[in-house]
Amino acid sequence: MISALFTSDLHGSFDKYFFLFNKILSEKPAVVFIAGDLLGYSVLSGFGIKSNIEDFLYDFLAVELEKIREKLKKDYPEIFVILGNDDSKTHEASMLDISTSGLLTYIHGRNVKFLDYTIVGYSYVPPTPFLNKDWEKYDVSRFVDVGCVSPEEGYRSIPVTRDEIIFSTIKKDLDLLFSDIEINKAICLFHSPPYQTNLDRAALDSKFIDHAPLDVHVGSIAIKEFITGKSPYITMHGHIHESTGLTGIWKEKIGNTISFQGASALNDKTVIKFDLENPEKAELLK
Repeated sequence: MISALFTSDLHGSFDKYFFLFNKILSEKPAVVFIAGDLLGYSVLSGFGIKSNIEDFLYDFLAVELEKIREKLKKDYPEIFVILGNDDSKTHEASMLDISTSGLLTYIHGRNVKFLDYTIVGYSYVPPTPFLNKDWEKYDVSRFVDVGCVSPEEGYRSIPVTRDEIIFSTIKKDLDLLFSDIEINKAICLFHSPPYQTNLDRAALDSKFIDHAPLDVHVGSIAIKEFITGKSPYITMHGHIHESTGLTGIWKEKIGNTISFQGASALNDKTVIKFDLENPEKAELLK
């Protein structure tokens, strides 16, 4: 048995972080996965997040992980982390810096061996209605859903060339990222869920903009096609907080792939516990 914990979209909530920290201490997993939106600007007010983001990463996240490492010693888990669309790309530098301490491994756009598995991370999501475009890309083409803002608009914390914004897609990225990986042993940490599944359901029922209905499924077509076409071992996702509440489903088998949705409602605290060798038997810890 290789015990694992997974969560996503903690958005700087002390309650959510301490829930995860306590589960690490009690469960003593071999590995922990966090699928982005560690911070989140949209919830700064009234959500218990420190106002200084850098202080949060260094003075809270790194400090609390160090306390856990001191308690667990040799049982301290590997922790794999990506950022999400509500995080700023400027904080990659801090995440990489903290990674040098061994407290966690920042894994966006990278693949890392863990035991017999390859852990791969990818943060980008398809266009959203939000204006922070640091972690948004066109999905499979230059299509933007009704109600969403093009990646060519909004703002970015780090400049990107116009050609990259226009011509880069999630699909192209995935083709490159997984070009030389043993896919049946790949464990994928995505921020976006796959499109038209039980993991990407948004609360957009009967919503219209200029008489055009909004799609209630807001995940990535490219990620869905990657899963159905390549059959990675496990995929983990976040981004859509209300999906599990709407569907009642946080685990879905897509072909031969086991996929998890780790985001929860803003006031809920959940962590998914599973065995890397038998992920179908996962359980939701509350």
